[in-house]
Amino acid sequence: MWVFLNNAFLSVVSKGPDPDKLCVRTRVKGDIERVFPGFDVIAKAGTDYSYRAFIPRDVVANRLAGLATGLDYSNFKNSVHEPVRHDAYMRVWEVMYDYQMEAKRPERGGNHDRK
Repeated sequence: MWVFLNNAFLSVVSKGPDPDKLCVRTRVKGDIERVFPGFDVIAKAGTDYSYRAFIPRDVVANRLAGLATGLDYSNFKNSVHEPVRHDAYMRVWEVMYDYQMEAKRPERGGNHDRK
């Protein structure tokens, strides 16, 4: 699962030796610590994600639920204050907008907006 927060980007997967923990990965130093303070972060683990931590599933679930419960902005893009992160997120937004438009084209598999 990819999680885009206004101050962190996380990739959360079920990977590692302990099935009761999730592997929380990121590309940017400090993102894991901002969301999950106090957990050991492994740097340069030899994959495309430079940082990772193995965090109990219930901690990940409760933290993400708490962030959703406390959400107080009406526009996500405007809540991202770090310029480099904002620009990266805008590129993702543009790619997903293009995907939305392509998915609506009948020759590309029909209209995914149908109920």
